[in-house]
Amino acid sequence: MERRIDLPTCTGAVTDTGATVIAWQPTGYAPVLFLSSAAVLAPGSAVRGGVPVCFPWFGPGRQPGAPFSHGFARTASWDHSSDHIGEGGEQRLTYSLCRDDVSDPYWPYDYTADVGVQFGSQLTVSLTVTNLDTEIVSYEAALHSYLAVGSIHDTRVEGLDGAEYVDKAAGGMRRRQEGSLTFTGETDNVYAWAGPVTVVDAAGGRHIDVRSSGASNIIVWNPWREKAARLADLGEGEWERFVCVEAGRVLDGAVRLGEGESHTLTTTISVR
Repeated sequence: MERRIDLPTCTGAVTDTGATVIAWQPTGYAPVLFLSSAAVLAPGSAVRGGVPVCFPWFGPGRQPGAPFSHGFARTASWDHSSDHIGEGGEQRLTYSLCRDDVSDPYWPYDYTADVGVQFGSQLTVSLTVTNLDTEIVSYEAALHSYLAVGSIHDTRVEGLDGAEYVDKAAGGMRRRQEGSLTFTGETDNVYAWAGPVTVVDAAGGRHIDVRSSGASNIIVWNPWREKAARLADLGEGEWERFVCVEAGRVLDGAVRLGEGESHTLTTTISVR
């Protein structure tokens, strides 16, 4: 089910599949989130665009043979548990997931996960995971934000200068960022840095600011031409119109929770 948001400050939408924000457009601005023209908005399918929730692993899975890339959360049907308007006019929706909803042999723990989405002049998305198991559990998580830009060729990301990162497009080489990040080919960088960062969208004439809390990593991704051609749910040429800037807890930054412990990962996106 898709839930539409219509406020004085913005419009937007969330789908129950994956508790995925698929649209956010502040009043007076073009859409800030990218959504592929070929995106599949159906139960059991990951959404190509918006802000998919990656959990309990990032990438192909920390367990060999795990079938879901980026975990099972982004394809699961989440329970829409609350929806209210705040005193400032912002609208907050909450979604929940637990082991009774999704039981996976590659991550067989007892847990609850809650996604909170707050729409307004800025967009905030959070993922809170609570360990209900009797043993320590470890997981990865990312809020996989697809940010719309006029042209990836005229886009740069500021705020990463000096940060160390894993270059997944180069087979996991470790590098250090020098200056602003610009795009000339496939980019899949996992920074050991939690931001804040700014996407300078020169073609779109705007800046998109991304702040996080509870994060250990910022991940920046664009598939470029060759890989994009292999993605059936991405329209032709659309790789030039987005960059993913994701708040995460991945690789060495994976979360470890003891019995009864919780962790919250949050990303806040604003535009100017």
